[in-house]
Parts: sequence; structure tokens; C-alpha cells
Amino acid sequence: MNKFAAVILAAGKGTRMKSDLHKVLHPIGGKPMLFHLLDSFEELSPEHTVVVAGDRHEQLRDAVTDRNVTVALQEPQLGTAHAALMAKDALSGFEGLVMVCFGDCPMVKAETVRKLCDAVDDATKVAVLGFRPADTLAYGRIIASDDGIVSKMVEHKDANEDERACDLCNSGVIIAHSKDIWRLLDGVGNDNAQGEYYLPDVATKAIAEGSKVVAVETSPDEVAGINSRAELAQAEAQWQQFRREEAMAAGVSMKAPDTVFFSWDTELGRDVTIEPHVVFGPGVKVADHALIRSFSHLEGATLGEHTSVGPYARLRPGAVLEEGAFIGNFVEMKKATLGKGAKASHLTYLGDATVGAGANIGAGTITCNYDGYFKHQTTIGERAFIGSNSALIAPVNIGADAIVAAGSAVSRDVAAGELRMVRAEQMVKPGWADRFHDTMKKKKAAQKSAAKKDSQK
Repeated sequence: MNKFAAVILAAGKGTRMKSDLHKVLHPIGGKPMLFHLLDSFEELSPEHTVVVAGDRHEQLRDAVTDRNVTVALQEPQLGTAHAALMAKDALSGFEGLVMVCFGDCPMVKAETVRKLCDAVDDATKVAVLGFRPADTLAYGRIIASDDGIVSKMVEHKDANEDERACDLCNSGVIIAHSKDIWRLLDGVGNDNAQGEYYLPDVATKAIAEGSKVVAVETSPDEVAGINSRAELAQAEAQWQQFRREEAMAAGVSMKAPDTVFFSWDTELGRDVTIEPHVVFGPGVKVADHALIRSFSHLEGATLGEHTSVGPYARLRPGAVLEEGAFIGNFVEMKKATLGKGAKASHLTYLGDATVGAGANIGAGTITCNYDGYFKHQTTIGERAFIGSNSALIAPVNIGADAIVAAGSAVSRDVAAGELRMVRAEQMVKPGWADRFHDTMKKKKAAQKSAAKKDSQK
């Protein structure tokens, strides 16, 4: 493929989103929609990427600080062709293909862009991306022959009845060689219903010069624009459905796929089983043969082979389950490692902790890791047994094969093989409960009798 540069238009105000966040920074699968585009185009190794910003341009500059992206400013906003021209200085000296697209269409795939690039040659000056939606709504139209040769492009507001009857719609993605696109953009006028400089007029201008313009078609789902919260939700649903299908094709079992939600970077091994109502936040890696049971939430966690999680478990960033480790219902982990074959079956919090292989953590155990100012570490040795309802007050070390008796509050290290029991001595008073019940029953009966007499007066 020829040298390639991408220009992403993101200067609109996004008023329908009703948000303080720039429209193209709203996430899909936990990743800003702009980054979906950037990552897709990265597969084509662009020499330059320019994002044209207007409203809230500071947010975009901050968002792409760590990326090889130039932000150009469009002020004032005079239309999409005018916006594309704002990238000219940033691409000064570049010779190759220039693609212009919209930042609120995050599903455009690299292979589609490659097809557009391949369509531009010595005979074809411009290639545009079209689609055929079920409802053409207010999309601009591409008037083209059966072999894709474009004779006219027209905005919906400016189209006549015959042109609106055409179902080939304009996605807004356009490609031309750098030696042509700036000249064509400079020649675009604003004699239209909106008084704006329209990007599709680049193709119209090329046609008027006698140049060949072609349309490449793609799926409507790939070029769906996002302008509102409802459309964002639709895009999220579309992305999740694709990701579920991809996971199942790779060997993941899901009993109710529509109830499972992935992050953009979720990594799943083969023969992983995911039960209904599981949510993956960013940064989760799951090895082969793991089981994730219903109503569990995972973020920033790493699961080894043959591990089991949930139901109703929460794994926060830094949670690691080594091979064969098990956590059950209502267990929460944060910056904690559960060693090979270790168990925390229910009602447990493990924070800033390392649990050795084969250890057993009883129900109701918590690692008290925070003193109000600093976090502290708890280390539990191999094969240690922590009894139910124990509080391990960090920093503290529990040795290998040690036993902490149920109900203990441990604030000092426990040696290997030691039993630690931290309880108050039990007090026994024979007959006390019987006497208490007799006294209280008599008192209650006296109250009822007095109340009855008062009501009869």
C-alpha cells in the first residue's frame, strides 16, 4: 500500500451527548471511541495521523499526549471540508494517500481503509465509502453506477426526490492522493442549504474536472455515527456482540452470551467457561480452563489455568489467581495473590496480600490493610489455615502450615506450624439465661396488664 496519512475530524460540539466530556472520548468497551479508530488505523502504519479539533480541543490534546498524533484546530467551524483543510499544515511535505473520516464513527476497520486505498490509482482520483442502511434517514447520497463509478454526491438537504430514492449513502470517509486532495478542498464552495463547506464536494469537484471517482461499499454497522447517548449504547451493544462471537469462535463457552460484557483488552484462553451476568473491566487476562461463575466483576485481574471465580466475586486491579486457585461467593481481592491451589471460598476480603499455595482462607476473613494513612501487606504461608471470622491486621506474616483459630484478631506474626488463638476467655453462668427469661416474661406481662386497665378507664 502507498504511504498513508489519516485525518480524523472531531471538531463538532457534540451537543446531543449532553456531556462535559468530548464526544469522541466517550468509551465503547472501556476504550474511547477515538482510540478505536486510532488503533484500527495503526494496523496500516500511517506516516501521520491528524485529529482536527474545535470545541474542547484541550481534552483531545491531553488524551493523545502519549500517541503519535497531531491535533489541529478548526476555529470557527465552517463545515467538514473546512475542517479537513485544517490538517494541511500538519501534513506539509507529505506525499501519499490522505484519508479523511469522522471521529464519531469508531468501527471503521483497517481492511476497509485498505480497500479504499487500493481503489485510488492513476485513473481514480478519489474513493469514497458508501453503505446501504435499512433506513436512509437524512444521510447524504452517493449516485453511482452498478460498477461503483460515482456521478454525483449530494447532501440530503440538497437532494431532489429522485436522488433521495437512492439507497447508497455516504459514510463521510474519503481518500485521495495528497497531490489532489488539498487542491480539491480549496475549490469547495458553500453554496448549499446550510452555507457550509461540505467534504463530499471534494468528490463532486473531481467529477466536474473529469476525474474518476469510485465508491467502495461496506456494512452499515461499520460506519454508524454516534451523536447521542442512545447511539452510544447501540454501538456498545454492537461491539459487545462482535466480541462475544469472537470469544466463542476462539473456544470460550458462555451459557448466556448476551449477559456477558467485555472490555476492549480482555484476554481469554481456550476452554474458559463464563456463566451469566459477568462483567470484565479493563486489564483482565484469563488462562485456559478457567471458570468464571455468575454475577462476578473482574478488573485488572490475572487468572491462571484451572482457576475458579465466583459466583458474586469481585476481583479488583492487581488480583492474581495462580493455577487451580479458587474464590467463591462474595470474595473480594485487590492487589492480592492467591497461590497455586489456595482457596477463599466465601465472604472474604484479601487486600495487599500474598497467600501461599494450598492455603485455606475461612469465611469472614479480612486483611486489615489500611490504617487511615498507609496500606500494609499481609503474607500467608503455604498450607496455612485461617479460621472463619478472623481479622489479620497488617503488616503481619502467617507462617507455612500455621493455624489461626476462628474469631481471632491477629496483629503479630505467626510462626510456621503455630496455632494462634486470639479470643477473650469464655464466661459461663449456669441458669443465668433461665432466670433472665423468667424476669423479662413477668415484666412484659405486667406491662400488658397495666395497659389493659388504662384502656378500661
